[in-house]
Amino acid sequence: MLKQRKIPMRMCVGCREMKPKAELRRVVKSPEGVISIDLRGKAPGRGAYVCANPECLKKAEKTRALERALETKIDREVYERLAAECGQGETV
Repeated sequence: MLKQRKIPMRMCVGCREMKPKAELRRVVKSPEGVISIDLRGKAPGRGAYVCANPECLKKAEKTRALERALETKIDREVYERLAAECGQGETV
């Protein structure tokens, strides 16, 4: 009998749903305080996850859920890069 590997689950800060880690985008605050999008999911620092769904990103920006999760102010540029990563143009 083969043992299945456990799929790591993370919560989206926008919709607050638990989803497989591979389906989410990770935004990380490095130990130096720099905010970036972590494509590999391995960067050191405090991370928060958001769905690739444009609506989740808009909700996370509007409610400042990403800022609360990372405990810092997030520039508009980071939201724009996330929007591009999610395959949409502009956010709210």
